[in-house]
Amino acid sequence: MANSNIQTHPPSEKKTLWAWSIGTFFGAGLLKPGPGTYGSISAVLLWYAAAHILHPAPVAFAIGTTIAAILATLIGIPAATIVAHESGREDPGHVVIDEVAGQLIALIAIPADWRHAALSLLLFRFFDILKPPPIRQLERLPGGTGIMLDDVGAGLFALAIAQLIHLYF
Repeated sequence: MANSNIQTHPPSEKKTLWAWSIGTFFGAGLLKPGPGTYGSISAVLLWYAAAHILHPAPVAFAIGTTIAAILATLIGIPAATIVAHESGREDPGHVVIDEVAGQLIALIAIPADWRHAALSLLLFRFFDILKPPPIRQLERLPGGTGIMLDDVGAGLFALAIAQLIHLYF
């Protein structure tokens, strides 16, 4: 199902504004080529800007990033479901709120510098594209749940590997 171009039914003329705004992450998903990468980069840039504008303590920043990831996931599930239905596709490529949520998960507890941000981005995109088990199975869940949870899984894999790399290097 990953970013399926298979048309399940004709697209709807109706577009639910809030769902399309969230689902495409305010238009990042409409950029070509590779809308998922643009969604991930948008999340990293917002995270990095927040770290350097707000200067939070590391624990506070990890908590804030966790809350942002949870909110993106919870809001993303219904938004992705609506956009997929209105697009007439199972997993439209322009829905990138899943990449935003997964990327935020990958950034939890990562030091707020460009090297760690780049590592997190690369690891997340690697696992999001590769989809090792059980990530591949998560995308089979219905609607927005499947769209979102495979990226949540990729974010958790990326977070784990980034933490191991940080610990040992």
